[in-house]
Amino acid sequence: MTPQDAPRDPLDENRMWQAVLDDDVRYDGTFFVAVRTTGIYCRPSCKARTPRRENVAFYLDAETARAAGFRACKRCRPDDIDAHAQLAAEVCRYIDAHAHEERITLDDLAAAFHISPFHLHRTFKRIIGVTPAAYVDAARMRTFKQELKNAGSVTDAIYAAGYSSDSQVYARTDDHLGMTPTVYREGAPVEIAFATARCPLGVLLVGMTARGVCAVKLGDTGEALLEDLEREFPAAAIRQDDAALHPMLTAINRYLNGETPHLDLPLDIRATAFQRRVWEALRQIPYGETRTYAEIAHAIEAPKAARAVGNACAENQTALIIPCHRVVRGDGVIGHYRWGSERKKRLLAMERPG
Repeated sequence: MTPQDAPRDPLDENRMWQAVLDDDVRYDGTFFVAVRTTGIYCRPSCKARTPRRENVAFYLDAETARAAGFRACKRCRPDDIDAHAQLAAEVCRYIDAHAHEERITLDDLAAAFHISPFHLHRTFKRIIGVTPAAYVDAARMRTFKQELKNAGSVTDAIYAAGYSSDSQVYARTDDHLGMTPTVYREGAPVEIAFATARCPLGVLLVGMTARGVCAVKLGDTGEALLEDLEREFPAAAIRQDDAALHPMLTAINRYLNGETPHLDLPLDIRATAFQRRVWEALRQIPYGETRTYAEIAHAIEAPKAARAVGNACAENQTALIIPCHRVVRGDGVIGHYRWGSERKKRLLAMERPG
């Protein structure tokens, strides 16, 4: 068998590729990723540089990958799947399959996997980065959002997703949906006001909903930044409102001019539980200091999640307010920045004491 003859997985290759992009430990042991240009095969969660999609083949077991001429990666050691990582992956799959049920407690999970609740909680949080309860909540909310589009009513969607009452849902939808379930189901657009201004780093765009700032962007032209905003919020009603955004633009420009070290502006952000933990850790980095991706991973008690931290930084929509520019690589290289490495260098130089 040649690499091109890799078997097709019923999971769907698009899902497998997304698991590779997400370094998703849930799929470790479920399939293996072979890279034609290097001749090696890895776990989906391997921390090596992500290969190009056209160079990747998927295999359901390591033996088939070896028979096709690939050798095991020395970094992620795919032939030696960690028992704890395997357990966490199996728990994730169990939760995904049962999230629509009314109740999944830590005790339920512990009984299903025949281990103590304490051991399961500690192991799951160390590997996945969030507690089992937070993962259950996120999985159930994903089901709820899907059901909102298909169910006959909001109430039907609530119970189809496994919630026992509407109060459970409404307590969570502000963060996850940014609107009421009815508005989300009917597709009513969120209103976003925006304005642009020149700044020391080029052009600054700020977008704001009634709840707070939802976007801060840096670039070369206002037109390009507006197009970016429209791509990220395709269902939103976007309008220009210079007067409403003037205080926000002024505050950010004062920060960029070194007049104030802090940006304390109201935010309206949609995020997973993991992203929120990362972004909160970023806001704790003092002005003039930096942290590595690994240090942030340790700060949120997910020491193996450095790459996931990088992904969360890349998903940050509110530059400067959530200061992802203060996170650098462990080798001292400043690393990627959504608005360009040169802007990141200038921001860090501006914040550096003396």
